[in-house]
Amino acid sequence: MASPARSRRLASGGRIERSKVISFTFDGRLLQGCQGDTLASALLANGVDMVASSFKYGRPRGIVGAGAEEPNAIVDVGVGRERCPNLRTTQVELYEGLVATSNTFSQTPSQATTKRMAGAFSRLMPAGFYYKFFMAPRALWLFWEQRLRNTAGLGTVPDGADPDSYDKINQHVDVLIAGGGPTGLAAALAAARQGARVMIADEQAELGGSLLSSTRRIDGKHAAQWLAETLAELRSFPEVQLLPRSTVFGYYDHNWLAVLERRTDHLPPAARNGPRQRLHRVRAKQVVLASGALERPPVFANNDLPGVMLASALSVYVNRYAVAPGERLVLFTANDHAYRAALDWLRVGREVVAVVDARAYPSSALVRELLASGVEVIAGSVVAGAVGRQRVRAALVAPLSADGKWLVGGFRRLACDVIACSAGWSPALHLSSQAGAKPVWNEQALAFLPGEPRQQAHSAGGAQGTMALVDCLREGLQAGFDAAALAGYGDDQPSLPPFSTDELPEEPSRALFLAPHTKPVSRAPKQFVDYQLDVTAADLELAAREGYRSVEHAKRYTALGFGTDQGKLGNVNGVAILANALGKSIAETGTTVFRPAYTPVSFGALAGRDVGDLFDPERHTPLHGWHEQHDAAWENVGRWKRPWYYPRAG
Repeated sequence: MASPARSRRLASGGRIERSKVISFTFDGRLLQGCQGDTLASALLANGVDMVASSFKYGRPRGIVGAGAEEPNAIVDVGVGRERCPNLRTTQVELYEGLVATSNTFSQTPSQATTKRMAGAFSRLMPAGFYYKFFMAPRALWLFWEQRLRNTAGLGTVPDGADPDSYDKINQHVDVLIAGGGPTGLAAALAAARQGARVMIADEQAELGGSLLSSTRRIDGKHAAQWLAETLAELRSFPEVQLLPRSTVFGYYDHNWLAVLERRTDHLPPAARNGPRQRLHRVRAKQVVLASGALERPPVFANNDLPGVMLASALSVYVNRYAVAPGERLVLFTANDHAYRAALDWLRVGREVVAVVDARAYPSSALVRELLASGVEVIAGSVVAGAVGRQRVRAALVAPLSADGKWLVGGFRRLACDVIACSAGWSPALHLSSQAGAKPVWNEQALAFLPGEPRQQAHSAGGAQGTMALVDCLREGLQAGFDAAALAGYGDDQPSLPPFSTDELPEEPSRALFLAPHTKPVSRAPKQFVDYQLDVTAADLELAAREGYRSVEHAKRYTALGFGTDQGKLGNVNGVAILANALGKSIAETGTTVFRPAYTPVSFGALAGRDVGDLFDPERHTPLHGWHEQHDAAWENVGRWKRPWYYPRAG
């Protein structure tokens, strides 16, 4: 384990089991975590700052998120035939003997050298350079192609045949609920009470979503107590399936959805019995999309340094995993919601250096609570840049003009080792987009919201831009009742129970996508929009200058959102930066849409048991044995083996 001086595990709190210590290996280092940790939380607890080097430039990268949105901390897990590449550390549950390898550690010397050179000469390699540089002479393309392929990729292909088994199951349900957070749980309660067959799937190890790290109270009960009672009631219904560790990754025609259940991934290989993963092919009469929202980070100079992370992720690590990822925090926000992260940080005895709020006059109850704790709130300002090499060492803060386009003062340097950020929330539109609903920009929500549904689907809670917990609960309940009624169960005009929470009211957010710098975007330190593929604000402005006026064309020119994270953090910022460069509104510019899968799916799960002899099974007639004895030459008639003729010598 890391030395005590570097350990960031809190003395109390969290949902981990401290008595169950787990040993694991990361890049050859033997470390320790606790039962209930993810690989990400265990790495942070051990003081591991750098978890990867970036795809294109080889820059040090740290953990940014706490869930499916994580773009950096992608590792290979296992060795030999059991090696599984490209897993997010935020979604890998810790188990005894786990072996994880980052993309930095698995690089060959030539790959590492290529990335270092790319970083040193990055200004000579803007977006689209490969379309121009490698065009001529054509005879050299084969030379360049081999070297480019050797540097590409995030993981290593496992050795040999996959030793695990997988299976598939076909299911019919009345109501499928995608997302097991407060909205999805309320929807499941409503539909189950009406007698509908309900399946609720959530990608985390436990159902509960944001409630797993919440300090709020629902109907006078702590969130954890309300969650436990709700799950107990749902388990009492015989027609309700609870599927944790299960991702609804695809929404296809006629309300046909694909759900990947990870059945034994959280166990050591020796303890795995039965199929490792199961693919549920589900036909649902009605679907409730309760997939929540993803926090959106602002774009600023050197925002990819380890130690820069989402404000919501900071709260998750503190409250759920009992880990403080540093000592001194600067919070950079344009909304009230992020103030909870600063309050969580103070509660565990860490220092909040300052809150930098892009809004000119923040004055909500949350702001006043933080001010009463003696924390400085620097209003009408932005973090224009992060300072550091292998980790954040300081934040550069400057006042912002009224229109948000310029800095109107010099830099103020704030020493810190964590910068937690929040520029708003983006509904997880992936499933509704796959189902044919075109996203629509909403100026009030400062986000793309799901458009008119094309199938029997109901969006609720964060998935349609609702952020207040009490409103998410009420919308989930209504969506569950509506879905059950349309599926043929109960009353379609129910009376809703009056949920109550102890949330403090919040003031409106300010639009913030790209924090200005004293230098123009093309000359400023790199301002990353897409962390996974090293796409910067300068790349998007270049795409606009070179004539790529369609967001779809700009996406392909720059590779924005092409990574395995499907643009979960960067797409909206990228659209806003492109819109500004084109002199258009975000609504006029539009957005790209999402294709399956929501998160990567293993080939094994898609294949199921249709491998080896079962990949293309043969059908034999009752006389097959006789034909074989007489040396029949075979012909394939469909899957039947039919004798063609019986060859004789000569």
